[in-house]
Amino acid sequence: MDQENNLNPQVLYSWKAPLRPYIKRSQKIIRFYIALTLLLSLIIVFFGDIILLIPLWALMFIFYVFTVTPPSEISNKITRFGIETVGTSLRWETLDHFYFTKRFGYEILTLVTHAPYDFHTYLVVPNNEVKDVVIQKLSKRIIFQDEPTKTTIDKIIDWLSRLVPHEEGENEGVKNHTPFSINP
Repeated sequence: MDQENNLNPQVLYSWKAPLRPYIKRSQKIIRFYIALTLLLSLIIVFFGDIILLIPLWALMFIFYVFTVTPPSEISNKITRFGIETVGTSLRWETLDHFYFTKRFGYEILTLVTHAPYDFHTYLVVPNNEVKDVVIQKLSKRIIFQDEPTKTTIDKIIDWLSRLVPHEEGENEGVKNHTPFSINP
């Protein structure tokens, strides 16, 4: 827990974590993205839809930025009224359930709002101690799902992510990063 909890009695628990899961990638992955973009560009030019090159290269730029730039560290808080993260407050009344997934060696807390909107909020949980406390605090207010129900889009994203080449050691546990820890 942060010292911030001593100042604000409404904060039940807080932790610091990166904004998004991140793993430092090698130049091979960046070259793969560039080669794929060039191949798709040639196909687009062959069919004559040159205007489609703009969103394609914009998407390539976004992949490049997220691959090269490490995320900043943010503070997440569980309060008596809901969850606060990055200046956004999610009230208990709007939240329906939560579950955990794993990405790049980090545990990802996914908070889902009530239907019909079903907005998803993703928070990085840096270690198992924080995960245990978060489960304990959140399960008092909202439903914890061991296995999330996957939508069609989730299944498509999982299938597409298997097509992207992985670096050595990524599937066994990430070797070339250290998750952020809690500041006591």
